[in-house]
Amino acid sequence: MDKNEKTFEDSMRELEKLSSELEKGDLGLEKSIEIYERSIKIIDECRGFLEKCEKRVEKLVRTEDGVEKEDYEV
Repeated sequence: MDKNEKTFEDSMRELEKLSSELEKGDLGLEKSIEIYERSIKIIDECRGFLEKCEKRVEKLVRTEDGVEKEDYEV
């Protein structure tokens, strides 16, 4: 992963920050909508991160000869 590339954790922190701003309730309507729109984009990014991780997960299967790795099926 590139040093400048945002991580899942970075996205979650940003989402939490935006959520706190909205919860204060002291923003105007336009600013609230901007924050809401940004939040939706971050949620989509997080879903993308999770889908990539899910595809990388391997399932271990016990066989007579030991343990085999099997790709996780989405």
